[in-house]
Amino acid sequence: MALLNLLFVLVAAVVAVALAGYGFGQLTERGRGELPALLRAFGALAGAVAAALCAWGLLIIVGAVVTAQDGGTDSAPPQSCRTAGWWERHQRGVEIVDYSVSYLPLGFVCETSDGGSYDNGDVPGYLNPALLGFALAGAGCIISAGYVSEMRARGRYRNRAGEAQ
Repeated sequence: MALLNLLFVLVAAVVAVALAGYGFGQLTERGRGELPALLRAFGALAGAVAAALCAWGLLIIVGAVVTAQDGGTDSAPPQSCRTAGWWERHQRGVEIVDYSVSYLPLGFVCETSDGGSYDNGDVPGYLNPALLGFALAGAGCIISAGYVSEMRARGRYRNRAGEAQ
């Protein structure tokens, strides 16, 4: 599982670099006052930040998985699941039986013997909302660029049709 997560980190990092390159390229080449080009550039840059945040969160999860899979005399329960309230739950008879990885939202989830689960808190609390915000901002900019381009094309068509009559 750790290798698969590392592959996801690599893909997210490559996407972040590619989107950043496209966004900065749009700003330097064609972004001189053209609203659709500026919107596409800002959308790509917001997507690059979202992809970078995703890569960072996945890298944190990889660290938690590697720590949890580390065998040895101190491996049960997984060290990644030993949070502040772990020992109190253990004394009440609730054991940590397994763990899983949550991709939406990003998190490392520890499962307990009473059927419950909890996030261990390794992924910072602000990462998932920031990732969602930048992804939505990027999508909004891209959709807006398409809308502005469509409205300009319709306006030019109406002007040509009016001149032809």
